[in-house]
Amino acid sequence: MRLDVSKLVFKYKTSDVLKGVDFSAHAGQCICVLGENGAGKTTLFRCLLGFLNGYQGEIMVDGIDGRRLSARDIARKIAYIPQVNAPTFNYSVFETVLMGTNILTRRFRTPGPEERKSAFGMLELMNIAHLAERGFAELSGGERQLTLIARALAQKSRILIMDEPTANLDYGNQFRVLKRIRQLSSDGYLVLLSTHNPEHALLYADMALVLKEGRAMFFGVPKDVLSPETIMKVYGVSVELNTVSTGYGDIPVFIPHPDG
Repeated sequence: MRLDVSKLVFKYKTSDVLKGVDFSAHAGQCICVLGENGAGKTTLFRCLLGFLNGYQGEIMVDGIDGRRLSARDIARKIAYIPQVNAPTFNYSVFETVLMGTNILTRRFRTPGPEERKSAFGMLELMNIAHLAERGFAELSGGERQLTLIARALAQKSRILIMDEPTANLDYGNQFRVLKRIRQLSSDGYLVLLSTHNPEHALLYADMALVLKEGRAMFFGVPKDVLSPETIMKVYGVSVELNTVSTGYGDIPVFIPHPDG
């Protein structure tokens, strides 16, 4: 599975949001997309998902022009995982994940034994099978995010797009979720996730795509592109990059200068 984006341009009315974004990614990679608010991260994801069609340039999904794919075709290849939010209905965790199989069933057909088996298998993959009968509204933020990831996996799509999956999670749950995401890429999924924390990219990503005012300022191995100079250019803050030795190895940490 591959994703190739070339000279991608998108504008809302007269406002240019994406101004020529280029990058390529393949199965087994975790790509972190970084940039300040308004840099174009969400618009990029909406173009990849087929929600926005009026773009210029090219999006190739596993060698097929994205414009030639129907919404159903895209959903079979790309799954979207939103940020955690308060649920309207308190479906069980199992029911929530089972919804991800809808794309696999014929219209007006309810999920059968095969879909139910697949949904439970995704719960097991995310290590949350013990929560199957719990209400989604009763879960912690981290458990909800893992449930949404399991729902996306039930689509059987091999490209996963995640919109700030660690937003609003406490410190521990951020790393629990990111660890699971990293394992998914190791299992052969292509994962694109947006984050406001460059340290997440240094710890868990294979590549970092840094957007600035709608342009791809940098795309490369995180340790090569996420320097203090990059942080200054993108976020306008002065930092130093240090490492902290722990029982899990050296962890990179950006430390702000006192004079900012």
